[in-house]
Amino acid sequence: MAERAGVTTMKGNPLTLVGNEIKVGDQAPEATLVANDLSEVKLSSFKGKKVIISAVPSLDTPVCDLETKRFNQEASKLSDVVVLTISKDLPFAQKRWCGANGATAVKTLSDYRGNFGETYGILIKGLSLLARCIFVVDEAGKVTYVQLVKEVASEPNYEEVLKAVKGSEACGCGHNH
Repeated sequence: MAERAGVTTMKGNPLTLVGNEIKVGDQAPEATLVANDLSEVKLSSFKGKKVIISAVPSLDTPVCDLETKRFNQEASKLSDVVVLTISKDLPFAQKRWCGANGATAVKTLSDYRGNFGETYGILIKGLSLLARCIFVVDEAGKVTYVQLVKEVASEPNYEEVLKAVKGSEACGCGHNH
């Protein structure tokens, strides 16, 4: 399994990510995740729609909480865009968080028994948590944007993500302009 050392940090300490790096232009790899009701969800089931995948370490941390609330807010304004928040949190914890925060526009999926972290190259070695990373996938299942947040304790650049989604929305060609 490939490893990338020091590409992201937690409170300034370098972390090693496990898995192959996913780049713009790659076909989004398949992964099976667990929904709040414990059903299995394949990422390929969202083909035909634009998807924002927001990978976070845990919804029970302040930055992940803020990020997911912000994406929930943005998701309610985006038509034909699915916003997924993926973490290693158990489905029960994700369901509780969504209920407590009235989050209905984002779909939380758990990678607690999965391979998403390694498949997408964002599993933090030693901690077995996901790094903070955003992937935008077009209707054809191609990755059009990746934002690996340099410092895990920082929020992502939301404007860039939204521009990437709207960019591929504007002309429908799947490229960012």
